[in-house]
Amino acid sequence: MAVKSGAGAETAPAAITEMSFEAALRELESIVSRLEQGEVDLEDSIVLYERGTALKAHCEQKLKGAEARLEKIVLGPDGQPKGTETVEL
Repeated sequence: MAVKSGAGAETAPAAITEMSFEAALRELESIVSRLEQGEVDLEDSIVLYERGTALKAHCEQKLKGAEARLEKIVLGPDGQPKGTETVEL
């Protein structure tokens, strides 16, 4: 479903699954701002809320994926790095 932006122009929303974390977060922040202003009609508010919910879930998934890949440096007895191990969160 297309989302209205600006002066009534409609733009096709980007596929959320293809968005980077940063792009999804920027769009989510924009949606929150528009909804907080209260100048969006009811139907558009519902569409925006649904997309915002999907963006939030996508951001959470991206964060969990990043956390799973984090590594910490394991220091040996001589203080030198001896390898890496996955961080348990």
